[in-house]
Amino acid sequence: MTTSSPATFSSATLAPGGSAGSAVGAPVAARAIGLRKVFGRTVAVEGIDLEVPSGAVLGMLGPNGSGKTTLIRMLLGLTRPTAGAAELLGHPVPEQAAWALPQVGALVEGPGFHPFLSGRENLCRVAAAEPLLASSEIANAVGAVLKRVGLADAADRRYRGYSLGMKQRLGLAAALIVPRRLVVLDEPTNGLDPAGTRDVRRIIGELHEGGATVIVSSHLLAEVEATCTHVAVLQAGTLVATGDLPSLLEAGTSGMVVVTPDVELTIRTMREAGATAYRSESTEPAVVVKDGPPAPEAISLLVRAGVSVHEARRSRANLEELFARLTEETG
Repeated sequence: MTTSSPATFSSATLAPGGSAGSAVGAPVAARAIGLRKVFGRTVAVEGIDLEVPSGAVLGMLGPNGSGKTTLIRMLLGLTRPTAGAAELLGHPVPEQAAWALPQVGALVEGPGFHPFLSGRENLCRVAAAEPLLASSEIANAVGAVLKRVGLADAADRRYRGYSLGMKQRLGLAAALIVPRRLVVLDEPTNGLDPAGTRDVRRIIGELHEGGATVIVSSHLLAEVEATCTHVAVLQAGTLVATGDLPSLLEAGTSGMVVVTPDVELTIRTMREAGATAYRSESTEPAVVVKDGPPAPEAISLLVRAGVSVHEARRSRANLEELFARLTEETG
């Protein structure tokens, strides 16, 4: 299964269950409408509404057991929801999954291949089932995608001798064997070394530049921040925040950063004014100021105190801080 095409949100919210709306009329690559999934007495996903507009790289985040993989499986038509509806590339799933899936590439819950066949032979079998690939094009397509994922030198080794990272690369190759409108990757860097992680980052960038939508489920927040344009945060089966990444980080911001050589004087002056102030962890000499006077007043106080203010800007949360706060608030 494979796919590609980008998604975007026009706004962001940090409110529990909040959803960033897409621009009116913007195409949507995937949509969840009140999705709910129950396994026995366990509620895995509860009432999720989500739109993935075409053209973005959406990072799906959440602790283990938050419902990420279950949501992805419902969007792909692999799991039937208990309630609600899902759409994939404009088609209801699972009812019309056969219309959408040829345009979708997916790596979900780890790859599965024949252990006694080589990587190349396994991919040829996958390619033979591709409705978008002519038989005469299989050999070239398989060779090109093996090279793309860094397996060209190991292509003719048996799959059973592959490392975990190599198996993951082969699963990624199967998802990308033909061009897709949507690509869904569930923990794509699992088992990869730093070089492999960089390769995945490069491939996601290439897909995005080519106009594909990419959904990436990951627990590596630094990778999501480096590769994704949008995020959706899940906690205990519910959607707690979604939107474009810069807007979410901006919404999670409070206070300002003052760049100055007079760090100690800045901290003392701001604390005397009732603010929380501490040295920034950045390499530049700077102070983070929160919960104090408005920025213009704070800067005036610093200047009157003799502080040399080189720069003052709003502080910006990183994704790790935002994720921790969201999951702690709703846990």
